[in-house]
Amino acid sequence: MEYRWPAEFEPQDGVLLAWPHEGTDWAANLGAVEHTYVALIGAIAKYERALVCVADAAIERRAQRLLEDAGATFERITFVTAEYDDTWLRDSGPVTLTAGDRYRMLDFEFTGWGGKFGAARDDQIVAQLFARDLFRNADRARIDFALEGGGIESDGEGTVLSTTRCLKQRHPHLSHGELEQHLSRHLNARRVHLIEYGALEGDDTDAHIDTLARFAAPDHIVYQACDDPEDAHFGELREMARELALLKRADGSLYRITPLPWSSPMHGSDGRRLAASYANFLIINGAVLIPAYGDRQSDEAAVDVLQRAFPERYVVPVPCRSLIEQNGSLHCVTMQVPRGALA
Repeated sequence: MEYRWPAEFEPQDGVLLAWPHEGTDWAANLGAVEHTYVALIGAIAKYERALVCVADAAIERRAQRLLEDAGATFERITFVTAEYDDTWLRDSGPVTLTAGDRYRMLDFEFTGWGGKFGAARDDQIVAQLFARDLFRNADRARIDFALEGGGIESDGEGTVLSTTRCLKQRHPHLSHGELEQHLSRHLNARRVHLIEYGALEGDDTDAHIDTLARFAAPDHIVYQACDDPEDAHFGELREMARELALLKRADGSLYRITPLPWSSPMHGSDGRRLAASYANFLIINGAVLIPAYGDRQSDEAAVDVLQRAFPERYVVPVPCRSLIEQNGSLHCVTMQVPRGALA
């Protein structure tokens, strides 16, 4: 039986996260980001397991106390001791393929987004988790190819969506065709769509697809749009929308594409633009968790769009203003595990 990469909207066993602490980039904003993690983990635990990495026993006790104070459901929360540089498990965690009741945890090389940040411990996180016997009927495949989970998106039927900008930054010596071949081989994909346009200020991932366009179903793509002609993102995201509108499925049909609203511009304390993307949502069993940024009008509009895209799931906003201060958002700090893969 061939391995395949399931879509995020397929059944899951749980979600992996890593608790922030003073030894990570969150030190200056720790209280605010812990508030976000409490809300996020609490929301996940209402529907499925949350496996939370902690650096040591003291951090585990703090996380437990904060979650307990918020009334979290502990029967679905498991703490796992591990070493990590930072908490972006979407990019350092395992990409899981399935073949019947067998699982393969792909352990891609993690370079700190092309060498921007130190990542020696993050690059070992998959090996650490695998050594904890967290997974069943699984093997770990270390792959000598730099790739982050936020840079790739699956429809569950053999199609992978990614961006040329990110892949070329990681592998400038490879051609467009060679990049497609790598994704096809490692992810066992039959079709690869590489998007040329789309980038957000304040995003240091070099245009990860999970900030731009996501599969809501095998025939449906939800994407981040910009409706403000005066905004610097307007032209780039308009061209991306045109690209998405021309993509074809394996049977030759076009995808349904749905735009997400654009939030008002947000800036960090140093004046830099922050990447407030509503495309950075997380799909879990029975729900979709969407980042909320404190712009009430656009937050509510984004919830409405996703509720129509996922009519059989609850759409739950999670306060994520703290996360974009460090150039990521909700999806970036999580990694789902397919149904059956957890011990």
